[in-house]
Amino acid sequence: MQSLLDLHPDQYPLDGYRRKQLLQWVFEKGAGRFEDMTNLPANVRAELAASYSLDPFLHTETARSRDGSVKYLFTLHDGKQMEAVYMPYLDRKTVCVSTMVGCPAKCAFCATGAMGFGRNLTAGEIVGQVLAVARGEGLPPRDIRSLVFMGMGEGLLNYDNVMLASRILLHPLAFDMSKRRVTLSTVGLPKGIRKLAREDDLGIRLAISLHAPDEETRQRIIPTGHRNSIADIMDAAREYQDVTGRRITFEYSMLRGVNDHLWQAEELAGLLRGLVAHVNLIPMNPWEGSGFEESTEAQIQAFYDVLSARGVEVSVRRSRGRDAGAACGQLALKRPPQGQSLMQLA
Repeated sequence: MQSLLDLHPDQYPLDGYRRKQLLQWVFEKGAGRFEDMTNLPANVRAELAASYSLDPFLHTETARSRDGSVKYLFTLHDGKQMEAVYMPYLDRKTVCVSTMVGCPAKCAFCATGAMGFGRNLTAGEIVGQVLAVARGEGLPPRDIRSLVFMGMGEGLLNYDNVMLASRILLHPLAFDMSKRRVTLSTVGLPKGIRKLAREDDLGIRLAISLHAPDEETRQRIIPTGHRNSIADIMDAAREYQDVTGRRITFEYSMLRGVNDHLWQAEELAGLLRGLVAHVNLIPMNPWEGSGFEESTEAQIQAFYDVLSARGVEVSVRRSRGRDAGAACGQLALKRPPQGQSLMQLA
């Protein structure tokens, strides 16, 4: 049975006014069942239910953090599992979604990378995370105005499904998100970056997880990094900016004694010369067996100061949901610490 959520809104069944009603039920009201769509005729609801599925998940569990963030663990219809994170802020509600079950990038400091690769998610399984989070939080789906492709997986290796999901997120009859509020994170795949630059109708933001300015360190912490040199990644980033005119974010996880040396800050500043870029310094979030430690506050500040003095726009990004295993680099289908349990929603 085909998932309705795998369709672009322009391809939804029904015609004219009925199609608009169907889209409103899915993306404005967040209906999870066709039978709830009460202003559609009963025979139409029955036909839809016979041809399409609406929920890509068998069941959903949550773990709530003290900071208000919520980790969602989804079980897919084939039994595989993946996670998303809801992050409420004063000025916006954000969802961090996964694009894969596991991840093939194998970043050594990331718990998801240690899982290995399961499979790509479909577009419906990606946008379904947003709908499920909205229902879990008691929100209309359109109250979620910000999304980051920064959960499990490498989005540029699931390119077609991520592009379709992005178009659903931006479509005025679906989520109607602003392109400025959707960010795709990549470990740095030059071919995919160049391809993304030419998606003229999208305009979503790009974040590159660089994590080191020198090849030796980067290949140590990103074992698959040898496939694409830093020089190739930066060339692709410059081409992306030349084509789109958009600022690029560079993510940099701060690992004590590994990539937090001040000479590396100097090299990073050199790499970014001439680019309109922003660097997010992310204190490494611990997980059992990682073999890494987060940099000290003093070293993060010193690294920050070097970049700032060289004219680099930089900030320190504090991850949300750390106590619930929901922070950046922690998603690995793990249950929360003792004393906190996952709550099954469906």
